[in-house]
Amino acid sequence: MASKKTWLALTLTSILSLNAYAQKGETVKIAWIDPLSGLMAPVGSNQLKTIQYLAEETNKSNPAGVKFEIIGMDNKLSPAESLNQLKSAMDQGVRYITQGNGSSVAGALRDAVNKHNERNPGKEIIFLNHSAVDPDFTNSKCSYWHFRFDAHADMRMAALMDVLKDDKALKSIYLIGQDYSFGQSVLREARKQLGQQRPDVQIVGDELHPMARVKDFLPYAVKIKQSGAQAVLTGNFGNDLTLLVKAAKDVGFEGKFYTFYGNALGVPGVLAEAGVGKVIAVADWFPNTPAADSERFYQAFRQRFPKPQDDYVHMRMQIMMEMWVRAVESAGSTEALAVAHQLERAQLDFYGHSAQMRESDHQLQQNLVVGLMDKLGQPGVKHDSEGSGYGFRVIKTITARQAEFPSRCQMIRPPLNTPSEARR
Repeated sequence: MASKKTWLALTLTSILSLNAYAQKGETVKIAWIDPLSGLMAPVGSNQLKTIQYLAEETNKSNPAGVKFEIIGMDNKLSPAESLNQLKSAMDQGVRYITQGNGSSVAGALRDAVNKHNERNPGKEIIFLNHSAVDPDFTNSKCSYWHFRFDAHADMRMAALMDVLKDDKALKSIYLIGQDYSFGQSVLREARKQLGQQRPDVQIVGDELHPMARVKDFLPYAVKIKQSGAQAVLTGNFGNDLTLLVKAAKDVGFEGKFYTFYGNALGVPGVLAEAGVGKVIAVADWFPNTPAADSERFYQAFRQRFPKPQDDYVHMRMQIMMEMWVRAVESAGSTEALAVAHQLERAQLDFYGHSAQMRESDHQLQQNLVVGLMDKLGQPGVKHDSEGSGYGFRVIKTITARQAEFPSRCQMIRPPLNTPSEARR
């Protein structure tokens, strides 16, 4: 029980003072708008469980009587359906939304939130982005109402390159990704950073495929093997990654995989022994991050979700929720404008994981880690992924300062001192 009490100690402490401004019985809603059906449903299902658990734990001990409610909404990974769900959420009085699977979806939601907030002063909505990593969202397309809690694609790529550049045996690589804004930006940045750090590495393949539509990656895997590539670099996630690595295994590809998301969602189980020493992944956190605080964090989650298939734990989502709750407390209000003003200045040390929201563009700054797949029980692999018998040991830690990228954001901020009634 001690670890469970520790799990959200900071959050529970934060909400002790909510009675200073919140009416007893008030419910603060967050609409979670992500896929619960289709090929990407397993990704969404795991993420929804994580954020619902946070709300459950927060609500257990709340002297103010404020409740945090997560409303799960299936967007079928469709921008159009996401906008329908956003309208439904607004009709239910929701003023906070969260999403992360698919930058095409995130872009549509960001635009819709911006338009709504411009037209409805005093009834603004905040978009908490937990995983959509198109770099433009905190650069040329930044928004005061959008906050990103994951490292964007260029930051993740730089972390991978910090490992790849030292792989002296690597002479050829195949680039493959999903054909939408995020996947395109991943391959674009891969070409750029390879040219800067490893110009000797030949790009023997460079292609995009439809997102969440390909059910048979065998033709792609055949091309990868025939190219003679020693490694594959991909930003694929969900079924698009699992099916790709399975096809590569089936055709006998023996090279490495440099990935954004290869540490979970079926990949270790699919590759098994064939992935040992060959699958590299970048993340904000791994279960095997070598720190006592990290171990306590992971064990608390496992107590609530003991099944192996529920193993995709999101440190960044915990940070998102904790920062949001603290911002509500500091604002003395649940009004979006006041909360946003506090959230853009948020700093946090959560289970030893330090994070800071950058005020200029609303991009979270935090450490990143790169892991290498290995067998459970090997040095540095105390925990496996999804009961597969394989996990990731940390081989590189990139500090927040090292991971930081400059931003081209020109943030447009609404006035803060005008009362809400006047702004209506």
